[in-house]
Amino acid sequence: MCKGLAALPQTCLERAKEIKTKLGTLLQKPDSAIDLIIPYPEKPEKPNKAQKPLPEEAVQWRDSLDKVLQNNYGFAAFRSFLKSEFSEENIEFWLACEDYKKIKSTIKQAIMAKKIYEEFIQTEAPKEVNIDHFTKEVTLKNLVEPSATSFDMAQKKIYALMEKDSLPRFLRSDLYQEMLK
Repeated sequence: MCKGLAALPQTCLERAKEIKTKLGTLLQKPDSAIDLIIPYPEKPEKPNKAQKPLPEEAVQWRDSLDKVLQNNYGFAAFRSFLKSEFSEENIEFWLACEDYKKIKSTIKQAIMAKKIYEEFIQTEAPKEVNIDHFTKEVTLKNLVEPSATSFDMAQKKIYALMEKDSLPRFLRSDLYQEMLK
């Protein structure tokens, strides 16, 4: 985050994120590749019932992002950290892809693929993730006939981004440092 934004009050940053999301929704192009708009209810966030890890457990999270994501408390802490940095769309996209892979019905798969594309991939999406144009094009082509692997390339890019960029910052954060004590 640039130093100029860090100086702003947290409430201003949160409000700016809300406005960005609302503008992204309003600016969606009706002639996009996926042109049906179906309202989908937001999934309520599951309450975290995980117990705080022992410091020895938290130390293992340094090994890989997988270890963080496989631990309920680590996952919740990492997600909270991403929210504090206004980049929670990355973990939300990754989670949506994980849920998508579990769908067996081709009809449900097509509906979910459309939702994921509109919410995270298409240009000016409300929670647009940072992937290159080529990956967006490949993902769009994969959605002509949705399969369990339709979002694999995009999901791997976002995973790599979280692993190389967000995870090191998380490991340096006060939140993580407190868990080591």
